[in-house]
Amino acid sequence: MRINISLVMAIILGVISINGAIAQNKEAVLQSSQKVTYNDNITLPLSAKENAQIKEVYGVYSENDVMNRPQRLKDIKNILRNRVEVIDAGMKDLSGLPKLSEVELFNDLVSTMTRDLVFSPNDFNPLKYKFNFYSRDTTKYYWVDNTSFLIKIKPQHQQN
Repeated sequence: MRINISLVMAIILGVISINGAIAQNKEAVLQSSQKVTYNDNITLPLSAKENAQIKEVYGVYSENDVMNRPQRLKDIKNILRNRVEVIDAGMKDLSGLPKLSEVELFNDLVSTMTRDLVFSPNDFNPLKYKFNFYSRDTTKYYWVDNTSFLIKIKPQHQQN
């Protein structure tokens, strides 16, 4: 009789595990099938500044990895034009936020790239950093160390 109880328990645990895995898989499929909605400004050509930002990060790979890949270019335009904001928070205490200095540089393609010594909101290139640009539903904030500025990154599935 003891073998039968063990067998029944093993089957029950197996069914529970399979159901949990199926539920997680369904959630992952639902999230991955969510459509990204782009603003109309994505159809406009790159500005000189945006072009320079892409070249700064992708270097000699800019043409191959971005310019010749329409969807990738569209996603990068969306990041630069609609999803990243530099905000002056004034006197608010930002010390509880992750610091920009703690975000790893995306220097995989241009190994000589460095962090800016002085932060300039107008010259900030978010592509230089390994931000989680593909977050589904959470806006992320980063404090620009020792300033009143914060970087706001909107999720790609935001409602426009």
